[in-house]
Amino acid sequence: MKLIKEFKEFAVKGNMMDMAVGIIIGAAFNKVIDVLAKQVLLPPLSLLSDGLSFQDKKVILRDEVLDASGGVTLSEVAIAYGALLEVFLDFLIIGFTIFLVVKFMNRLKRKAQDTEDTTVVTPKDIELLSKLNNLMEEQNAILKAQKGS
Repeated sequence: MKLIKEFKEFAVKGNMMDMAVGIIIGAAFNKVIDVLAKQVLLPPLSLLSDGLSFQDKKVILRDEVLDASGGVTLSEVAIAYGALLEVFLDFLIIGFTIFLVVKFMNRLKRKAQDTEDTTVVTPKDIELLSKLNNLMEEQNAILKAQKGS
């Protein structure tokens, strides 16, 4: 019973919902980045490299051996470095895109937390902390003035 109660508290507090939303948004973002990488950025790179397809690049260690009827006796052994290059390019594109998104979000967050910027509504917790800080500074100034007199 205690386990069910703990799970209920976990789910109700929003942790589980926050995780679910994050996973869903991450999956959708992954699709966007995948299309951006494979269908927007890689085709011009392929065009610049004269139609070079990274996926086809490999170092063949042993050629495929066929028997008289054309059946495969020994399969090809190869190091597919092209697939690694393609995945690495995808990684760089994804990393750079995430960097830009986080940078943009941090800029919005800083702007929202700036208590002196009246163009953006300041969140209540930041506003309250700012007022509390101002009151404490005023109180410290009064106490210093009383000690000096």
